[in-house]
Amino acid sequence: MTNQHDKQEDKETGRKKPIDYTVDGEPQTTTEQIMTPRAILTAAGINPETHYLVEVKGNTTVSYKDKPDEVLHMHEHMKFISSSTGPTPVSAR
Repeated sequence: MTNQHDKQEDKETGRKKPIDYTVDGEPQTTTEQIMTPRAILTAAGINPETHYLVEVKGNTTVSYKDKPDEVLHMHEHMKFISSSTGPTPVSAR
């Protein structure tokens, strides 16, 4: 029987297994089991002061706009997009 600890660490090396996820379609990897939206943005090279994180779950999304420090339990193949907190430009006609 496998327990949660076995899934988080490589049995041979004892190191944490990498978790693959994407931000704005770009592949990212972490060994952290818990991250915040702020940390995910920062790791992807995105400024959390000007952007917020949105998790894509199938056909639904979860916004962390007002929750940048919420605890997220990371798992394989999570998908995130960043969204700007600034005004959206409108073209003049």
